[in-house]
Amino acid sequence: MRYVVGYSANDRGHDAVNLAVSLARGRGASLELVLAVPEVQQFGAAHAPKAGFESLLNEQARQWLDAGLALVPDDVPARAHIRSGDSDAQTLIQAAEELGADMLIIGATSNGLFKRFTIGSVASALLHAATVPVALAPHGYHRTGALTRISCGLGTRAGAEKLLDFALGMAMNRDVPLRVVSLLALDGGDSAGAAAAEGTAREYAEKHLAAALPAGDSGVQAEATAEVVVAQGRSIEEAVDRLDWEDGEVLVIGSSRLATSRSIFLGSTAGRILRALPVPMVVVPSDYELKHSTHSTSNDTSREAQK
Repeated sequence: MRYVVGYSANDRGHDAVNLAVSLARGRGASLELVLAVPEVQQFGAAHAPKAGFESLLNEQARQWLDAGLALVPDDVPARAHIRSGDSDAQTLIQAAEELGADMLIIGATSNGLFKRFTIGSVASALLHAATVPVALAPHGYHRTGALTRISCGLGTRAGAEKLLDFALGMAMNRDVPLRVVSLLALDGGDSAGAAAAEGTAREYAEKHLAAALPAGDSGVQAEATAEVVVAQGRSIEEAVDRLDWEDGEVLVIGSSRLATSRSIFLGSTAGRILRALPVPMVVVPSDYELKHSTHSTSNDTSREAQK
């Protein structure tokens, strides 16, 4: 397993590294810290940088990446890479494809007043174009211990079965419980109608969970640690607030129905969940398949090489 971390020399980059370490532990994954820098060639003649600018830029980038590698504990393998491109988002996507990443991990911006998630331009671009799952670390995410639970936000749109398969595999690979979450926004209405809606949602989730469980002993063990939870509220945000969340938990959600095959598109409901969510979110592309890795060594450094 290999995770690409979109690193930056600020709190957002530190949050991303912490989440990456948490995801890597318990899975035996290695980390690839990628720092995106602007291409020198993209400057116009009138604004051309002085001679030696590219060397100075790369030297500064290496220093920042050294600081990033120092955040990774010794039990998690990590390397660092400098990549340049027209945009940070496209650079990270290309690095994830080149390095055969199973996930791309980034931090949220820090200008949210109350909530911990604020989507910046890079995160927004990744959530509309990435071809591997994207994990978002909330602002101020300090936890580096292994995950303790996987929650899966299950909707009724096409592709829900594949998302549940992904979340179940993620939980089983880490030997942690799976929680299947159904969120209901019920603005008004009587209690009987609310109870009926909750019953329908629970029946749907339990049916798909039973179908996703593997046969044999492993399926029995997974069923013993899996549960279905239905949360109601006057809005999706209120339903999220009413759930209990563990510090070592992540929420896995799928892409909007607008997403093309093997790509991400963050829909309006997922965006509303994100605004209220206190734990990391993993957004899975439509029809996601693991990629095979190809490697490049240009502008790459490893912690092992520095020892």
